[in-house]
Amino acid sequence: MTFYENSMTSGPLRFLPMAAVMAAIFLLSHTPGQDLPQGFNGLDKICHAVAYAALAASCLYGLTAGLTQKTFAKYGLIVIFCSVAYGLSDEFHQSFIPGRSPSWLDIAADASGAVLAVLSWGWWRHGGRNRRRGGGKPPSSS
Repeated sequence: MTFYENSMTSGPLRFLPMAAVMAAIFLLSHTPGQDLPQGFNGLDKICHAVAYAALAASCLYGLTAGLTQKTFAKYGLIVIFCSVAYGLSDEFHQSFIPGRSPSWLDIAADASGAVLAVLSWGWWRHGGRNRRRGGGKPPSSS
């Protein structure tokens, strides 16, 4: 195994995607309201959910090396809590940006995205995809 492979599969470099997503969320939150593109009603909630799903997924990616099926629920809840806490701080930050205001609906969208990402990750990593394929068991003959 090369140094690059070892450093990317374990250790602090696994959290670089999380830091990048957090930076992107911060920069987008720092955009004044009049500079934001206008879309259909509710588009901002979809964007919040997608952004915080990406944040939760990148957190889980950072933790993947130490996650087991037994510890996933605990760490999944921690990831959701941390994502929502970052969402709260993001809404507070937006209160200082011209044309932007904090919203409980945005926080609900943030939480929804984080929960969806954690549930999807858990299903994908811990059995859902294996059960769909038969879980490695040979098909029964009828």
